[in-house]
Formats: sequence, C-alpha cells, structure tokens
Amino acid sequence: MLLYGVVNASPDSLNTDSIVASADEALARARRLLADGADAIDLGGQGSTDAATVVGWTDEWQRLEPLLPALATLGVPISVDTWRPEVARRALAGGATVLNAADGLQTDEMWAVAAEAVVDVVLPFLSGPNPRQMALVRADPIGVMLDFFGERLAVADRFGMRQRCILDPGTGFAPSGWPWEERYLYQKMVYGRLEELRVFGLPLYVALPWKNTAQHDELLEIVLHQRPEYGRVHYPAKVRGVEHRLGLA
Repeated sequence: MLLYGVVNASPDSLNTDSIVASADEALARARRLLADGADAIDLGGQGSTDAATVVGWTDEWQRLEPLLPALATLGVPISVDTWRPEVARRALAGGATVLNAADGLQTDEMWAVAAEAVVDVVLPFLSGPNPRQMALVRADPIGVMLDFFGERLAVADRFGMRQRCILDPGTGFAPSGWPWEERYLYQKMVYGRLEELRVFGLPLYVALPWKNTAQHDELLEIVLHQRPEYGRVHYPAKVRGVEHRLGLA
C-alpha cells in the first residue's frame, strides 16, 4: 500500500503532530514521515472538522504557497487536500502532483482543474456539498456510495478523467456531532465491505485510523486486510508495523 503522510498547514487540525507553521517545519515533518514508511505527502491548509475555523480561499492558499516548493524538493508525490478549485489550481501549478478533492468533485469547476493539470484525483464519497456540511447516511452506506461514485464517474467521463480517479469511502469525514460509537460501527461496516467498491475497476484510498484506542486499532486491521492501494496516514511506522505483523507487507 502506498502511504500519503499528512502535513497540515491548518493550525486547528485534530492531530496536533501533523501541524506545521513554516516551510522548514513542513520539510522536517515530511522527512520524518518518509523515514517512517510513507511514500508520498498529503498537504492541506483547511481543516474539515467541527473544531476547525473556515477561512477564505486566499488564506488557505497563503498557508500552502510557501510550503509547496520546499516539499517538491523531496521528489515524491504531493497531494493537495482541498475543496476549493481556486486553491487546487494554484497548488497543482505550484508543485502538487495529485488532487485530493475534498469536495467530492461535485462541481464541473473542480473536474476542469484536474483535467487541465492532467493529474490523478482522489475522489471521496461525501454526503453533503463539502466535508463541513455532511448528513448522516441512513440507508445502506455501500449502496449509497455506489450510486454516488457512479454519478461522479459519469461526469469524469465527460472530462476524460475516469482512469485517473482513486475512490475514497470518505470515512475521514463525519457529520457534525456524530457520536463516536455510531461512527465506529459505520466505519467497521464500510471497511469490511471495501471490496464492493471495486466494481468500478479503480484503486481505493482510505484515511487510516490513527488514534490509540482498541477500536481504532481494530478498524485499522480491518482496512489493511482489504488491501487498498493507497492510505492517508499520520503515523506510517505504526501502519507498516501492523502490516508486517499481519503478514501483509
């Protein structure tokens, strides 16, 4: 599994270890992630949780702009995690090589940005217009995802982008105020059925559980047994260790 190590230029990320405030800090964290087993870097400048303050796209870009040239010197893939086409366009021109499209590519504008740059795209399932406005999925989640991806990939065909898409079940996002016990059961169900998303013949990408609890560790093992091609990770050494222990390395 190819791992994207997380570097957050947003100051209110829930994972404080991932937060950087300068190009030097970003480069130091990226080097640690790569040394610990990551293969690539995922860079974001706007948090998606309830704890994050939403800033304008110009502020988001100001957080990212000085970091990209430094990270580009590492010679590894760099994905930009954003739901704003203005930020995506500038980041892809400034050194990012993959679009982690946090809007679920629900507008033609974001598809156009990806198509113009000719890059691979992480296409996440969203139950709302962006990660900050999500609704609970009341129906069978895999069925809902299959419908969502089918609709988005039909649009991808218009832009000649289907084969550049990487499908993400969107479990890193959550509706506001969703109790953990309910979210845990939802994730357990989805992770155990990831194979059903392979009907589209496209690779899978999962935001890997990172907290140190028995439930998060259980979820991580379920994901790894499903062998997604890509993972988004805060602590790659732990993931590589679990892969080795499970005989999946």
